[in-house]
Amino acid sequence: MGPLVDTAWLAAHRGDPDVRVVDVRWYLDPARRGRDAWRAGHVPGAIFLDVEEDLSGPGGARGGPVGRHPWPDAEKVRVVMSRAGIGPDTHVVAYDDQAGATAARLWYLLRAYGHDRASVLDGGIVKWKAEGRETDTVEPSVAPAVFTPRPRPGWVLSKAEMATPDPRRLVFDARAAERYRGEVEPIDPRAGHVPGARSAPFTLNLEPGAVPVFRSPAELRARYASLGAGATEPVVYCGSGVTACHDLLALEIAGLRGRLYGGSWSEWSSDPALPVATGDA
Repeated sequence: MGPLVDTAWLAAHRGDPDVRVVDVRWYLDPARRGRDAWRAGHVPGAIFLDVEEDLSGPGGARGGPVGRHPWPDAEKVRVVMSRAGIGPDTHVVAYDDQAGATAARLWYLLRAYGHDRASVLDGGIVKWKAEGRETDTVEPSVAPAVFTPRPRPGWVLSKAEMATPDPRRLVFDARAAERYRGEVEPIDPRAGHVPGARSAPFTLNLEPGAVPVFRSPAELRARYASLGAGATEPVVYCGSGVTACHDLLALEIAGLRGRLYGGSWSEWSSDPALPVATGDA
């Protein structure tokens, strides 16, 4: 399977014994909780994993030196995925209600830890519901599995690696353009972007419409080629290492590759010793 599956495929295969459907809804607004949304109605059989509790390392919920969603270590991933019933042959299909903005985090995390059988549901539960497909509120019972993390070197960069000058490095910023330019910063300590980074908002990976889905591979390839991807694998960051994975997913769909700066802007902007750029430079 490729990095995306459509709703028709999931409707036909969600009951397969080797398929694990995972609801990864998460919201920046603290008044909204993904787990509550899952309990109110989800794709039948879907379990829930929380971006902060399950897909991040400790110490980052409020930001600061490690960022808001620190990259989890291998032991954390082993425990979470084993408990979720994800074994070596499990095909994980992740979805959310924001066109993959948070589901892509699980996709990239699994890939970075050596598990290739991972996909994102194109259009997420929004498209699923728009097509009149079934949802339920049953909390499924899942038998534990044995997940063995196999970290892939170079797939996630540290702050120290990002801060080491490399004139060949290509860097993309997946946040909204106004945050990239430093015109607004509603969350993190400083406004702007990593010097040299190019603006690549994740929202532009999507077709416009009431139910956004990913653009075609050809369109995505043209988009990222215009930003310099191709011969060079870009490093992608966002506010906290979540929506950056949407750009990484789009690159994969386009037949390209990228890498993640795990701490992203929340980590970088918390270090007063690191430089910040503003505007479109």
